[in-house]
Amino acid sequence: MFHKEGQKIILITFLLVAIAVIAANFYIDIYWLRLLIQVTALLFLIIVLQFFRNPKRKVVKTFDDILAPVDGKVVVIEEVEEKEYFKGKRIQVSIFMSPINVHVTRYPASGEIVYSKYHPGKYLVAWHPKASEENERTTIVVKTPKFGEILYRQIAGALAKRIVNYAKVGDSAHQGEDAGFIKFGSRVDLFLPLDVAITVKLNQKVTGAKTCIASLIQHEE
Repeated sequence: MFHKEGQKIILITFLLVAIAVIAANFYIDIYWLRLLIQVTALLFLIIVLQFFRNPKRKVVKTFDDILAPVDGKVVVIEEVEEKEYFKGKRIQVSIFMSPINVHVTRYPASGEIVYSKYHPGKYLVAWHPKASEENERTTIVVKTPKFGEILYRQIAGALAKRIVNYAKVGDSAHQGEDAGFIKFGSRVDLFLPLDVAITVKLNQKVTGAKTCIASLIQHEE
């Protein structure tokens, strides 16, 4: 199954690849060159198809856990000053997505969307320390029943030129459901309360709507 954001690109790519394969067959007499053009065109189509894949995932929804919003690798876990919305200390967990990862953004928790804002910006590489504040990005805050307000930020990378965000203020967020898409390489940051238990480690690979990023700390009476 493919994501709706890729339908137009997939169609155009398919037509271009078909033209390239047919044209090479009729107009290129050198066998190895004809084969090279056709194989390269087909590989390009496969890359586009795998980028826009949207695997169905059965989500066990819970108010006690924050799930990964995307597939990728954890590249940051640290306490930071979140300057846009909270203007205070939060735990930042950043997930980097390579071009081969699924690029669907999913809601990390259920609740009410209380903030959603798009920011134009630069296209620094997604793992750059300043990417969270200077790159093109969207910031979304979900008010949850048990964690309070949590923030996730879609960040464009050097290759990503379009961020799609479905979250609108006043809407309900449902954990694991489709919240948007980032085209061609990117990163998502989570900003969580200081008193949560982080359940992932640096360089760990995570799966959107499956891997638990953080859970509630059970305080002793």
